[in-house]
Amino acid sequence: MTGYTDDHAASGVDAPMPAIETWVNPYRGREYTIEVRCPGFTSVCPKTGLPDFATLTVSYAPDRVCLELKSFKLYFLNYRTLGIFQENAANKIRDDVVFAARPIRARLEGRFKARGGITTRVEAEYPS
Repeated sequence: MTGYTDDHAASGVDAPMPAIETWVNPYRGREYTIEVRCPGFTSVCPKTGLPDFATLTVSYAPDRVCLELKSFKLYFLNYRTLGIFQENAANKIRDDVVFAARPIRARLEGRFKARGGITTRVEAEYPS
């Protein structure tokens, strides 16, 4: 595609993000699912500079720890000015959740609002 470079494709993927804090799961050994929804997620297209808006849903089965929600919210806020493709944002967030919580399983769904008449839904799962 004309005008897209490898730098565009890699934009934001290695950006440093604040740590997602965790707390000890007192129900370790009992499998259950936690779902966190962020209806106001925003990032920036690295090619056009236009904002991308999405509802992100993270579902995970915790093992030893659970995600601390205030730090997760602050983590999401860092994407507001980050140039990153929608697909990369979904995979990066999934990877960061797995790194922080080491869950039994995790799934991220990003439902991105229409831009140019096209909506995008990205799913990223662990284990893949």
